[in-house]
Amino acid sequence: MKNTIKIIFFLFSLQSFAQQIKWSKDGNSYTQINNNEIVQIDLPSNASKILLSKSLLIPTGKKEALDIADYFFSEDGQKVLIYTNTQRVWRYETRGDYWVLDLKTQKLNQIGIGRPEYSLMFAKFSPDAKKVAYVSEHNLYVEDLASNKVTPLTKDGTARLINGTFDWAYEEEFDCRDGFRWSSDGKNIAYWQIDANKIRNFLMVNTTDSIYAYNVPVEYPKVGETPSPAKIGIVNIDNQKTTWAKIDGDPQNHYLPRMEWAANDKELVVQQLNRKQNESKTWLCNAKTGESKIIHTEKDDAWIDVKARWHDDADGWEWIANGKEYLWMSEKDGWRHLYRVDKTGKENLITKGDYDVITLKLIDEANGLVYFLASPKNATQKYLYKVAIDGNSDAVLVSLKELEGTHNYNISPNGKFAQHTFSNHLYGSNFNELIDLQAHTALKESESVKTKMAKTNPKSKKVSF
Repeated sequence: MKNTIKIIFFLFSLQSFAQQIKWSKDGNSYTQINNNEIVQIDLPSNASKILLSKSLLIPTGKKEALDIADYFFSEDGQKVLIYTNTQRVWRYETRGDYWVLDLKTQKLNQIGIGRPEYSLMFAKFSPDAKKVAYVSEHNLYVEDLASNKVTPLTKDGTARLINGTFDWAYEEEFDCRDGFRWSSDGKNIAYWQIDANKIRNFLMVNTTDSIYAYNVPVEYPKVGETPSPAKIGIVNIDNQKTTWAKIDGDPQNHYLPRMEWAANDKELVVQQLNRKQNESKTWLCNAKTGESKIIHTEKDDAWIDVKARWHDDADGWEWIANGKEYLWMSEKDGWRHLYRVDKTGKENLITKGDYDVITLKLIDEANGLVYFLASPKNATQKYLYKVAIDGNSDAVLVSLKELEGTHNYNISPNGKFAQHTFSNHLYGSNFNELIDLQAHTALKESESVKTKMAKTNPKSKKVSF
């Protein structure tokens, strides 16, 4: 049931936020793909310029530019990793080809030459942008961008021993796909290893790709069967040696659904769930020795959700106070609330009241605020709120209360601007605008939600579900 709910929520999220944008570090501009070019728009002026033109995406000896499926800037903003030629893995197109464009030299080079076509997964720049790491055929590799030397960091990957990504069960149950993380100093990579060797095949029937149906074997643990054991490794880039995190518990009766660097390059933070998923333990692991300790535990008679990854970035754990504390979501008091937790396990409730926090949208630590979505009075509606990160005040409504319905926001890192979408049962489509978040006013009045609504006759719209 919970997976069905997740899928429905995901589909609605896609519908609401079809035109996602990528914010700059300072939050005063954003980039997006426009006509297969990367364009930057400065705010609040809305002045635009082409950062990456099609002409720069034509490989040597080719006539056509690469199709941009996604793109990632290096930390210094001088290089762009282009994801293209994608292939589906289960639900999403997470395999493909990657190219690096150096914006200074305007040189375009493919990563992973020699690996099978569209076999690369989750390629990432190192923090200094001198290397790129990626997964191919269940092994982890690192490539030096100056010499193009490729070094395998793991060599034991097979169809059933999976490094740096996940099996079907982890993706289905915990939304796990990208299975490795660079350390902040670029010297190590932490990664998952999933052992599916003892999982039996479930035979699916493909009736679409041929006039004759055929079986497709999928490793799949049926109800009551033992799931794939998982462990966490930390591999040194220089010597390719892996240190395994020493996390207690039978690996075949526990899950490790979340892992990140603990706001430094010396420790990892890992969430462990038992098989019943009603006990969550947070471990702090020494990256050099693998020694680990529990810093937080939560139990429930029914079920505990896996830690959400609110943002698709390399820092999936929300650390605050210079890495001394982190934010944590819990339903322990009967409502889904936000807490701040330190490394000794001490908790401090941030959100208070008879409502569920739906989604964390922004941590504005500079101004001592957290932004989140909630539906305090009507479960069919959704609004943006902000609350003091110290937990000493009540939440304040940010969304315009006269716009009754469902709101969503993509907020800039500095909290000044946001991409805002709104819909309700009277209209057949979403309304979109870019806003000054503090005033909640459109940057262009002609493109504001209120202006668009005034030009739309709600009675002429048919709402389909």
